[in-house]
This record gives sequence, C-alpha cells and structure tokens, in this order.
Amino acid sequence: MNFSNRSYQKELLDRDDIPFDDIRQNMKELDIINQYLGGHKITVAGFKALVGKSKNQQSQKISVCEIGSGGGDNLRVLKNYCEKKKIVSEFSGIDINPHCIEFARSRIENKNIQFFLSDYKLVKFEQKPDILFCSLFTHHFNDSEIIDILKWMDENSTVGFFINDLHRHPFAYYSIKWLTAIFSKSYLVKNDACLSVLRGFKKNELISFRSQSFLANLQFKWKWAFRWLMIYSND
Repeated sequence: MNFSNRSYQKELLDRDDIPFDDIRQNMKELDIINQYLGGHKITVAGFKALVGKSKNQQSQKISVCEIGSGGGDNLRVLKNYCEKKKIVSEFSGIDINPHCIEFARSRIENKNIQFFLSDYKLVKFEQKPDILFCSLFTHHFNDSEIIDILKWMDENSTVGFFINDLHRHPFAYYSIKWLTAIFSKSYLVKNDACLSVLRGFKKNELISFRSQSFLANLQFKWKWAFRWLMIYSND
C-alpha cells in the first residue's frame, strides 16, 4: 500500500444511486466514529478558535454554516455547545445528497437547524454566515477543487472558516480497516473509511493548498486521531 500520494478513487458515498436505508446506516455509524475517535471535539475546537473573533458574539446571533453537512451530527454538536455556553447562534447545513438532507432533518428537526439541498458552489447567501466549516468533506475532491473550496469559503464567510479532515497515514488506514471490519454493519463505512484515509492529506500538501489559494493566514494543526484542523481568520 502506497501512502506517498493521494488516492483519487471515488468513494461509494459519492455515487447518486445508493439507497436511503444504506445512507442512513452510514450516517449513524459516522456519527459514532466521530464521537469516539475525537472528530466532534476537533469540530468544536475549530469553532472555538473563530467564535471569539466574531463582533456579533455579544450583541446578536452568530451564524454558522456547514458545507457537505451529511447527517447533521456536526451541527448538532455545535448547537449543543452553544446552548451550554449560552452563545446565541443559528446554524445551517448544505449538502448535495437528498438522502443526507432527509436523514439530517429527521434526526435534529427539534434543534432549529436549517438544511438546504444544493451543490455548495451554487449557493448565494442573502447574508454571508460568520463562520463556514466542513468536516470529512474536502478529501472527496481533487487538489484543484480543494483550492476552489478554500477560496469559496474565504469569499463567503465574514469571520473565517475551518476544515476538519484526515491525515493520510498507515496506522490510521489499518486501524480503521480493523475497527470497521469488526464493528460496522455498513458496507459503505467498511469501504469508504479506508479509502477516505488514502484520500486524506499530508502536511506538505496542506502547505501547497495554502500557497495556491493565496490564504497566507491559513493555519493547520495535527489532531488525534489522525486529523488535520485547518483554520482561517478573515482579520
């Protein structure tokens, strides 16, 4: 297995013919993986790094939008965090997959989070959100498309954006391969979890993305378990 270069093999979840029941099982298991392997904590850390920079924090709602929102579990976690910390906020999610949108709405409809079915590139905000973010989203794209994502997030956020995604590493690959083989009931998770790692990133690639997108303030930190947290502030 060669970990030197990114894989560009498409994941099963990127197909448009996956049945809803299979999507639902996949989304449930991804939520569990994020919970127990620290993915949700990294998302909260990215939010905390930017929320203090918002001029709206003390006076009005902070608006947060996730692109590639999937099952909505990241938004649920951030909503719960804001409620606990008494941060007035509003949340929205954008996803191109109608099954993901349907599942997300059914799971957290009482959390006052809006979901929109769209390709993120086609969205025109009436008012730009303060913070944009994505989690386990950028690795689905090739390098030039990732540059476009970074530029779009910069142009469409007023405070900044953050990205939570995977570090390509043999330990991460074989660990998730073993864990999903034992515990997962989803063929999507068993296939895509390993492939996602192969589509993940090394530090030199993140440095290249920063240079090519002309976002000198883009910072990245390594997080357990084998994740990168990328944070950009518009100040």
